[in-house]
Amino acid sequence: MDTPLLASLKSGFDALPPTLVEAAALGESRRAALAAALADGLPGARAERWKYTSLRAFQRRRFALALQAPAVDPAAVADIPAPRMVFVNGAFDAALSRLDGLPDGLSLRPLSSALLSGDGREVNFLARRFDGADEAFARLNAALATDGVLLRAEPGVRCDAPIHLVFLGAKTDADQAWHLRHLIELREGAALRVIEHHRALDGHAHLGNTLAHVHLKPGASLLHARVQDEADGASLFTRTDAALAAGSTYRRLDLELGAALSRHELNAALQGEGATLRSGGVLLAAGKRHLDTRLGIDHIARDTACDLLWRGLGAGRGRAVFHGGILIRAGADGTSAELSNKNLLLSDEAEIDTQPVLEIHADEVKATHGATVGRLDPSALFYLRSRGLAEGAARRLLTAAFCRQTLSVLGDDVLADPLVAALDARLAVLEE
Repeated sequence: MDTPLLASLKSGFDALPPTLVEAAALGESRRAALAAALADGLPGARAERWKYTSLRAFQRRRFALALQAPAVDPAAVADIPAPRMVFVNGAFDAALSRLDGLPDGLSLRPLSSALLSGDGREVNFLARRFDGADEAFARLNAALATDGVLLRAEPGVRCDAPIHLVFLGAKTDADQAWHLRHLIELREGAALRVIEHHRALDGHAHLGNTLAHVHLKPGASLLHARVQDEADGASLFTRTDAALAAGSTYRRLDLELGAALSRHELNAALQGEGATLRSGGVLLAAGKRHLDTRLGIDHIARDTACDLLWRGLGAGRGRAVFHGGILIRAGADGTSAELSNKNLLLSDEAEIDTQPVLEIHADEVKATHGATVGRLDPSALFYLRSRGLAEGAARRLLTAAFCRQTLSVLGDDVLADPLVAALDARLAVLEE
C-alpha cells in the first residue's frame, strides 16, 4: 500500500548503509519485514486493535531517516546520574553517555556496536517475525532498527544504582524518523532498576518507533519506569513484549505526559509458575493530545498474578484510549488478576475510551476488573474550598492525588520521588 509515510520510510531503508542492513545475516529478514509492511499498509478503522486511533492523517506525513545524532549541550542530561545511556534522535551519543561503574556481570551497550561486531547470537532476537497485518510498526522496526539498548544481567547480579536510558528529541531541518530495538535480559535471580527518560530538547514533529523485549529468567526482578514527556508535535509508537519465567517479578510504571500522538502496547506472558506483574500508568491527554495504551496480559502458568492500576485524564480537546486485556489460559489455576482503570474528564471537549477485557479458561482463579469515566467529586471540591483553598488549587490537589495512586506499583522505592516530580510538573500546567 503506497502512502507518503510508507514511501518515505522505504526511501529511508534504501538509504541505510549496506553494512547495517546485512549485519549479523539479517538482510533477508529485514527486507521481508519491509515488504510485509508495504503490502498490508497501516491498520485502518476496520482493525479492531486500532479502532480508536485513526492513522488517516498520520500516513500522509513524510519523514527522513535519522542516521546521525545532532550535537546536544551536555546540560540537557546533567540532572540524570550515571550509569546512563543516551540517544539523540534515535542515535547513540557516546559523549553524553556514562557507562562506567557497572558491576561485574552486567552488560550495557548500544545495539549498533553489537550489529557491527557481526556476532549473530547476540542480536538473534532481531530476526523475529511479525505476522499480524496490524503489526505494521513492529514490521517497520524489524526492517529499519539499527540502534537501541542491549542490557544483560548474569545470574545473581544485583545493581543498586538505577540504570537510566535517555532518549532525546532534537529539532532538525526536516522531520525525522528513528526506529529503536531494545533487549533487557535478566538471568536467574538478577535484580535491576531501569528508568527511561523520553524528553524533547525543543519543539519538533519527529516519529519515534520503538520495540522492546524484556526477558526475565526464574527468580529475576525488574523495576522499570518510563516517563514519556516528548514534544507536543511528536509521534511515538512503542511496543514492549515481556516474558516472565517462574518466580520472576516485573514492576512497570508508564507516565504518558507528552507527544501529539503516542501509542504503547505492553504485552506480558507469565510463562512460569509464580510469575508476577505489577503495571501502572497515567495517560495525561491534554490540549489536542491523543494517547493510546493497550495491555495484553497472558497468564499461562499456575499461580501467576497481575495487578494493573491505570489512570487517565482528558483535558482540553485531548483523547485517552485504554484497552486492558487479561487472558487466563486453561491450566493456569491459582491465577490472581486485578485491573483498575479510572478516568477523569476535566473538560467538555475531551474524550476517554476504556475497554477492560477479561477472558478466563481456568476454574480456580481470582479475577476482577473495572473501569470508570467521570469528573472530579463535587463534594470533595466543596470540602477543600471550605478549608480555604481556591478552586484551581483544590482541583489540582485532587487531580494529583488521583494520578499518584499509580506510583504504588513501585512500592516504597526511592525511584518514586523523581517520577512524582515529573508528573506534578505536567499537572501544574494542565489547566493553564
